[in-house]
Amino acid sequence: MEDLDDDSFDDVLACMDIPPAPKQTKIQPATETATTSSSTATTSTGTVKAAPSNPHSVLVHTKQRGNPILKSILNVPLEYRDDIIPDYVVGRTACILFLSLKYHNLNPDYICQRLKALGKLYELRVLLVQVDTPEPHNALKSLTRISLLADLTMMLAWNADEAGKIIETYKQFEKRSPDLIMERVESNPHQKLVAALTNIKPVNKTDAVTLLQIFGNLENLINASEERLSQVMGLGPRKAKKLYKTLHEPFLSK
Repeated sequence: MEDLDDDSFDDVLACMDIPPAPKQTKIQPATETATTSSSTATTSTGTVKAAPSNPHSVLVHTKQRGNPILKSILNVPLEYRDDIIPDYVVGRTACILFLSLKYHNLNPDYICQRLKALGKLYELRVLLVQVDTPEPHNALKSLTRISLLADLTMMLAWNADEAGKIIETYKQFEKRSPDLIMERVESNPHQKLVAALTNIKPVNKTDAVTLLQIFGNLENLINASEERLSQVMGLGPRKAKKLYKTLHEPFLSK
């Protein structure tokens, strides 16, 4: 197998019309004709049909029919279409391109051609890579470079079931609030202090709770010697040294 850790994609990337900031697709009102009635997404690259008949459906390109990953998409309906460019459309402005790493190794230019066809469509563009080769590092390095150039979000799946669940999750969270995945800030002062101490690697939550139980407050903890810290059960010399050094580092001033 040819080593993919080279510049084999540079010539293809050089001629690709990859937008630095993809524009959000605009959905026009539905229009009726003698043969069809559907919404259309109009962009600077042309007009493509984008609206599913069921807004809860994942749009699946007909070429993906038979892909094993579809078997694990159980909680959202699928709608097969041949008028979409990406493999999956999981939202009004979100799409997914699927790529098997094994196929990529055999056809390294495939993904570049797909991106060229995609053009400026969709605001969120996900490259879903199924890692199905024993030595994926070089190929993933090249795909990471392409993702950065093409403004892609690269997601890795280690089997077909996991890949399907990623697609399903993107659709399920299409209209969910971003607060659902934001870190919850603790309001309890004790919990805030525990969280602050666990930010010091390799101090874990158990260590932090034990330290506060023994020393009572942050002032006593800061004033403790490195030797005293190392005597705390479960802490040990290595953690004590790191903790003592962090607590006594001067604050940096601009």
